Amino acid sequence: MKNKIIIGRKDKVDLPDFEIFDVNAKVDTGAYTSSIHCIEIKLIDGILHFQIPGFMDHHVLKDFQTNMFTKKKVKSSNGESETRYTIKTHILLFGHLYNEEFTLTDRSKMKNPILLGRKVLKNRFIVDVSQKDLSFKSKNR
Repeated sequence: MKNKIIIGRKDKVDLPDFEIFDVNAKVDTGAYTSSIHCIEIKLIDGILHFQIPGFMDHHVLKDFQTNMFTKKKVKSSNGESETRYTIKTHILLFGHLYNEEFTLTDRSKMKNPILLGRKVLKNRFIVDVSQKDLSFKSKNR
């Protein structure tokens, strides 16, 4: 338990590679892999194309493409298995930049556009469900 940081059930995170900051994220110890809300996820000629809606203004869409991705079978929140595209990107938490794996999926029906799974949390964080926005608060001190 040495050097682990307490994280709450929710926080606001930065995804600097996408120039997205202070996005609501849910900490979910039941999920292994983290995920990010994306739409129009398409594979065209070996290039993965996707859009990330503006989290402050949902009418603003940011287009991205990459040839650095994998496919992964995951069990979704409704218990069904599905294949998702997976990318690696940086996430900023508590002033530390981590290069982590995220699945791309439509989370428009979810309250939080980012889900942080066990893979991000393991060996770094202890979850205190009575807390929230601890990383965001430490950033704004």
